[in-house]
Amino acid sequence: MLETAPAPATAPADPTPPRDLAIDALRAFAISGVVLGHWLVTALVADGSGQHLRVTSPLKTMPNLTPISWVLQTLAVFFLVGGYAAAKGLRPGRPWVPRLRHRLARFARPLPVLLIAWLPAAAVLRWAGFSADGVRTLIELVISPLWFLGVYVLLTAATPVIAAVWARLRLHGAALLVAATALIDLGRFALDTPAWTGWATVLTGWLVPFYLGIGWADGALRSRRAGLVLLAGGAAATAGLVLVAGYPASMVGVPGAAVSNLSPPTLAAVSFGLAQTGLALLLHGPLTRWTRRARARAAISAARRASMTIFLWHQTALLTVTVGALLAFGSLPGLHTVPDQPEWVAERLAWLAVFAALLTALAAVVHRFEHPRAAPGCDIRHHTPRRSWMVERRRCRRHARSSPSAPDGSGEPWPAPCPSRRSC
Repeated sequence: MLETAPAPATAPADPTPPRDLAIDALRAFAISGVVLGHWLVTALVADGSGQHLRVTSPLKTMPNLTPISWVLQTLAVFFLVGGYAAAKGLRPGRPWVPRLRHRLARFARPLPVLLIAWLPAAAVLRWAGFSADGVRTLIELVISPLWFLGVYVLLTAATPVIAAVWARLRLHGAALLVAATALIDLGRFALDTPAWTGWATVLTGWLVPFYLGIGWADGALRSRRAGLVLLAGGAAATAGLVLVAGYPASMVGVPGAAVSNLSPPTLAAVSFGLAQTGLALLLHGPLTRWTRRARARAAISAARRASMTIFLWHQTALLTVTVGALLAFGSLPGLHTVPDQPEWVAERLAWLAVFAALLTALAAVVHRFEHPRAAPGCDIRHHTPRRSWMVERRRCRRHARSSPSAPDGSGEPWPAPCPSRRSC
């Protein structure tokens, strides 16, 4: 009688859809816009003593630079791709909370490191002669960009609810959110309602692109016509609000301005975000083709792995260079001088390479907190829905210590190399 070898055990098919690298590219561009925007429009001017820095902006002294804010204010794109990614993470019949915990851990891990690092940094600045108010100003520059992470976490947590609303209301839901933002602005600017009511637009305003991202993931907004309508309609509405209704032309805050389009978000910021959404939809196809190249995939993958590190530490890089150079060399052009001449822009552009170099060095040190190393051999791509990510991780570690063979019964050598950081 012929003996047949038992068929090798096969792992269950991974239900996770292939990663959309064009979405990763859009996220990378959005974060790059935020970083470059802060580096270009945040000017720290040294006083005569050389031990105090005041914050200003070239947009205040050179209003003709306002179009820079139209290019580098990219928060709507970040919320758009955030909604898309969150919706793609929903799985029928699988609980959302474990997946949410896994997604939000990426925010929770590196943030305390930044805050802890600034405790001794503040003490060093006080020892170097900076006033308490000056140190407070610098720390505010570090933590002020973090406000939107709270909004992003809240919207991500509410993804199942928002997706259910999309399934019922479709694009009418986005229209209701825009209308709500318009009513809040009407009360704020025309009806003299309390100033705190305007902060409701932090939710209604940024929920618009997040909601549209969920719709995009559901298969809506795929046509070129949808992208063109959003781009043209959003741009026209923004122009009308600026030219007729008197909204600020700058899409970022300007020191000393009576109204900011971001603090809190105004109807102009929302309409501008709709235009950015349309542009992102139109760019998705070309970006998909671009990311088929090996070098492009490698660049996008690297940017994705370090995205939170880059966002959290970019202001620290700016301030380290600015303060360190002031203490070592005194006031330098483009770094500590008043941004009131076109030459300042050229000088600041030269400093961007220094900021980027220091940010790269910081990222090399702290990126491990964004993506902690997985246990050797821990392949949890095929974990059961009932087991959380941490349960599977502990199971793999225990088995690695106690057994020479793989825990899935395949008989393969153990531990085996982890196939990817995303799966472990």
